[in-house]
Amino acid sequence: MSKCEQCIVREFNSLKVLTKDELLRVSNCKTSYTIKKGENLFEEGQVLNGIFCIREGICKIYKLSDNGKNHIVKLISKGDILGERSLVNEEPLNLSAIALEDMEVCFIPKSEVMSFFKNNNNFSLNMLKNVCENLKEADNDLVNMAQKTVKERLAISLLYLKDKFGTESDNTLKIQLSREELSGIVGTATESCIRLLSEFKKEGLIDLIGKKISIENEKGLRRMV
Repeated sequence: MSKCEQCIVREFNSLKVLTKDELLRVSNCKTSYTIKKGENLFEEGQVLNGIFCIREGICKIYKLSDNGKNHIVKLISKGDILGERSLVNEEPLNLSAIALEDMEVCFIPKSEVMSFFKNNNNFSLNMLKNVCENLKEADNDLVNMAQKTVKERLAISLLYLKDKFGTESDNTLKIQLSREELSGIVGTATESCIRLLSEFKKEGLIDLIGKKISIENEKGLRRMV
């Protein structure tokens, strides 16, 4: 079990403001997990008695619609924290999380997290900022769904994947999503997503190499959005 005070991941989230004593308490009470690709981290309706800190890997946060289609709300990666909103408002989770690749996560119990809220003002402030940022992203997504065309939303999604996760040496997007998963981010049918990807390729905006996608004309995509 790694020691929290030596873990570089905490520098990317609210745990960075904890004192040495608080980090020692986290190290002694946390539970570390390996989540395999395709496994659920948590499910909608579950009561979460703590928070997750992502050490390695990527998962998707999604909402299951009435017609059975997954709408991907956000992609979570190394350094992110999950579950803080449900923890604070003491309500069951309204979203689910599933690993897109093998993950290493740490679970910190509610009792410890709440003690930090009470005794460490910097921790409380950082957590509040994180929740506010998530709400801002949700507002932007709502506006995009209402005002942007599917074509524009696909361009936004491709740029988001490049900006957040980067590219491989062959210029393909580092994170590989299935066409169904990509359509879940865009908010459209899988068939529409596939058709638009083909259009983007014909227009020289992207290239399709099997399941991989490379952005060939980033300026063109940005002009579109």
